[in-house]
Amino acid sequence: MHSLIEPLRGGLIVSCQAYPGEPLRHPETMAQVAAAVTEGGAVAVRAQGLADVQLVSARVDVPTIGIWKDGESGVFITPTLRHAQAVIAAGADILALDGTLRERPDGLTFAETVRRLREESDVPIMADCDSLESGLAAAEAGVDIVGTTLAGYTDARPKTEGPDLELLAELVQRLPETAVVAEGRIHTLDHARAAREAGAFAVVVGTAITHPTSITRWFDQAVRGS
Repeated sequence: MHSLIEPLRGGLIVSCQAYPGEPLRHPETMAQVAAAVTEGGAVAVRAQGLADVQLVSARVDVPTIGIWKDGESGVFITPTLRHAQAVIAAGADILALDGTLRERPDGLTFAETVRRLREESDVPIMADCDSLESGLAAAEAGVDIVGTTLAGYTDARPKTEGPDLELLAELVQRLPETAVVAEGRIHTLDHARAAREAGAFAVVVGTAITHPTSITRWFDQAVRGS
């Protein structure tokens, strides 16, 4: 296991992202958010976009998991080798990319992308997966972390109300030597606890911590009884 991965065991990773057009969508703001969550105990942060990755990695003392979202459908989380190389160059300590079995924009398979990256860098790689099949394939390709990030966001599995604990448990059982990380729709303390109880190596929380627009909407709906 890579030296950057073991310290994440049993910890909370916080995804610090804002969507385009939102008031918080600014790299400096996201860097401040990242600094704030590390004070609260986050063992790593996840940042989106080259400018964010650069600022966040310089601001915090914990590993920055970098991604580059390009597009809105299909494979758009660090979708190509070129995107991955740029994220690493921006200062990401850990690279995350779409780890599904879908066709990638540059024509490379996921395994080919990982192989090319390994030839150039020793930065750990996280695969954002959507199914047992993609998770197993990512591990076979040699990634350091398998995440349930995209479960419920492709046609591979139905979208669960909270985290896909069934998939998480299956991956943990089948990949005992791989860091299997829970990510996706972890919106409550109970969700986070359940993910750890299901065997998650670490737990990623984003919206419930760093997206005030969504959090406000949840409370507003509760207050209005809708």
